[in-house]
Amino acid sequence: MAQYQVPQFIEIEDKIFGPLTLKQFIYLAGGAGLCLAFFTLLPIYIALVFMVPVAAFAAALAFFKVNGRPFIVAVEHAFGYFFGTKLYLWKQHQEKITPSAKLQSLDHMKSDSAQALMGVPKLSQSKLKDLSWALNVKDRAKMGIADTGARTGFEI
Repeated sequence: MAQYQVPQFIEIEDKIFGPLTLKQFIYLAGGAGLCLAFFTLLPIYIALVFMVPVAAFAAALAFFKVNGRPFIVAVEHAFGYFFGTKLYLWKQHQEKITPSAKLQSLDHMKSDSAQALMGVPKLSQSKLKDLSWALNVKDRAKMGIADTGARTGFEI
């Protein structure tokens, strides 16, 4: 049976230009070429203003890693985030209550005076709370216990 060598370290790039990989060399050569163009075309004090950020960006592209990934990936993701479309799944809208809407709700509550006297809430947060409250009220009515209206804070 023939034996074959399995390639190892396939994620590590080969060093082509001394201690630099091909990508690192291209990033540094591009940054150096742009700095040389600034140096030859602009006065030295203006050229330095442009050369320092370009050299820092080229060095970051060549050597800096963000969370174990190359810096160019972080730059690509930043451009995609800032210039790409964004999907908003949920936005909270607060309803504005006008005075006429308050009056209508008060009139509606007055018309349901029978429920208001019993203390039956019109709406609640969940169906489970509605069910437990209804069972509690019916049990209390069967046992003949009157609701005093005083709350101890331990009710469900």
